Amino acid sequence: MAQLASVCVFCGSSPGADPAYRAAAEAMGREIAGRGLRLVYGGAKVGLMGAVADAALAAGGEVVGILPHALSDKEIAHTGLTRLEIVGSMHERKARMAELSDGFVALPGGAGTLEEICEIWTWAQLGFHAKPAGFLNVRGYYDGLRFFVDHAVAEAFLRAPHRDMLHFRGEAAELLDAFSAYAPPAVEKWIGRPEL
Repeated sequence: MAQLASVCVFCGSSPGADPAYRAAAEAMGREIAGRGLRLVYGGAKVGLMGAVADAALAAGGEVVGILPHALSDKEIAHTGLTRLEIVGSMHERKARMAELSDGFVALPGGAGTLEEICEIWTWAQLGFHAKPAGFLNVRGYYDGLRFFVDHAVAEAFLRAPHRDMLHFRGEAAELLDAFSAYAPPAVEKWIGRPEL
């Protein structure tokens, strides 16, 4: 069972086309704060990133932002956080977020959000950590990705227990409950590897 103190949220720096995305980000921020957990996120004040942070702060939560210097220079830094750390690169940002967090949530977002959560998932498959990861699947936003992951299992590029490491839930509370109950699978990542 996972012990959660900090939850990392990856999400879009845009608000998206549907107001439901912002509402879900705000609900996640409130849920994290309401459980007495610390929110770790990308440090910006814009889009869903700003929405999740503002909601957690308004609910009395602790919020730590990790922002690369290059993005801070573009004046998107959230200056009202509990703590804002400025780092040298995107690589440093992801490493620091992983270090500070006990679980990882992907809200709706684009290429950056997908890249961040997939890297965390890959590290878990390789046994580099045993932390839960999942998607807040707002209005089916990640249904296509879920289909792809099932397809990867069917085509023997992914083991079913590794697929099942990813939690897809429609509500913030459901996702965090799944994180609290998470136990990583004990299975090797490689499929069909010849004996050495």
